[in-house]
Amino acid sequence: MGVSEFKPYVLRLYVTDATPKSARAIVNTRRILEEHLPGSYSLEILDIAEHVAQAAEDQIICAPTLLRLAPPPARRIIGDMSDVARVLKGLDVPVGR
Repeated sequence: MGVSEFKPYVLRLYVTDATPKSARAIVNTRRILEEHLPGSYSLEILDIAEHVAQAAEDQIICAPTLLRLAPPPARRIIGDMSDVARVLKGLDVPVGR
């Protein structure tokens, strides 16, 4: 099965300012997505301090937090995204894609 057979993933990563943990989360998330979902995702990165209303709407209580908005159901992963297996499981991405 090719990646094109899957619905695109719509993701939003909430970070806080320029903290080391948030910087790692950005790098790790991009790396994981490029390795496991190349060309089949969109990633929006938002700083909680700059997007307070959106963070409140998404019920973000800590950062970094990665939200999978699509495909449903919505899911969230908290942390620096360094555990690849945990991130893939949290996003419901089959291993070996």
